[in-house]
Amino acid sequence: ETYEINGRIKVYIMDVKKTTKGPQVYLSRSHPGLVKRLFELEVPEIQDEVVEIKSISREAGSRTKMAVYALDENVDPVGACVGPRGSRVQVIVDELFGEKIDIINWSDDPERLISSALSPAKVEKVIVDEEGKSAIAIVPDYQLSLAIGKEGQNVRLAAKLCGWKIDIKSHSQYFSDNVEIIEYDESEIIQDDYEEEE
Repeated sequence: ETYEINGRIKVYIMDVKKTTKGPQVYLSRSHPGLVKRLFELEVPEIQDEVVEIKSISREAGSRTKMAVYALDENVDPVGACVGPRGSRVQVIVDELFGEKIDIINWSDDPERLISSALSPAKVEKVIVDEEGKSAIAIVPDYQLSLAIGKEGQNVRLAAKLCGWKIDIKSHSQYFSDNVEIIEYDESEIIQDDYEEEE
């Protein structure tokens, strides 16, 4: 980002420390907290605590994923954050100089959460390992590159958002790896055929 003298920008205050030269204020434009605070400014439902931001993962300047949850079942949390015709989210995108923002519904069900977090890719099935907190997401063959994202960004952000390790497999990859190979003993086959003839 380039800043102009006397220009106005929004920043996130990470820390304030007292030093011998006076107080030092540490500011950030890349911290995920900046996105959270920008949404709090723009979305009345978040200010009123009707909508809660459950998790944010961010690669500053490129893409952010955010999971939201409505405490009132009559409120659409994603719709509230996006705003009429995308007006609310567009204000934040402009402030972040065009950074892409994906907003998804939070779920306590890991399968649903992981499936949503991998958007815009469509997920066929999620197989979760609760103990290892890892999951395999199976996607259609033509959606594999979209699910992984450029240089792995989509799956990396999804994993951070959910707090789970996520492996992506295409439909054909997964099912060819899991084909059961049944081996027969040759003598058994000959014996079976002989018995049938009798």
